Amino acid sequence: MVRKVFVIINFQLSTVPYLTPDLLVGYYIIMAMNKKIITKKQKNLLSVIYDYIKNTGYPPTFEEMRETLNVSSNQSIIDFLAKLEKQGFIKKNEASARSLTILPLGYDILDKPQLIPFLGVTVAGMPMEANEILGEWQSVSSDVKKLKGELFLLKISGDSMINAGIDNNDVVLVKSEKEFISGDIVLANNNGEATIKRFMSDDKPPYVYLKPENPKYPVIPFTEEMELKGKVISILKNGYWKLVK
Repeated sequence: MVRKVFVIINFQLSTVPYLTPDLLVGYYIIMAMNKKIITKKQKNLLSVIYDYIKNTGYPPTFEEMRETLNVSSNQSIIDFLAKLEKQGFIKKNEASARSLTILPLGYDILDKPQLIPFLGVTVAGMPMEANEILGEWQSVSSDVKKLKGELFLLKISGDSMINAGIDNNDVVLVKSEKEFISGDIVLANNNGEATIKRFMSDDKPPYVYLKPENPKYPVIPFTEEMELKGKVISILKNGYWKLVK
């Protein structure tokens, strides 16, 4: 019976963006099971990965993990990582120890806030090339763990979205998406140039376009070269997260 509940609830959690009341019981069943099956050594390794990402911006190397856990071989670390991945605590790239991502269950088992990467600086003004920021992470509210999919942070440069509450030097939380509706504030890419604007779809020309939230900037007609990369979820202002308007 427990096995059946685990499979069903796990499926539901992976397909809905928020935990509904009827899923909470199943969610805590999963958490209780995971807390029983993770070993002290595995949890220590997960904690090491978290601390390295938080403090240095990058996951630890195999050597750093070996030294911290006092094990002698890379194979031991590989085995620990494989078990953490199988249990849904991390996601890893086989080619590199530094390509490690802690998943929501991993943050839950550690009882620590989720870390989201800064991917760069983007423009709320005229489109320009995004400047990449490497090795910077920000802890976010536990509510973010309810959002499924790839999340990242961008720092805003410019004033074209001030009427939507997005000001110069604000940080926005972006969720990668493939579907958008008119009115969404989006991260758009146009031939390598990135910008934050409101996506609009009208029944009159220019029909589909990117709209600034500052009257001194013109609308940007949508072209075949443009690609919408994600939806802005919230804004970090003065240390507090706020929903977009």
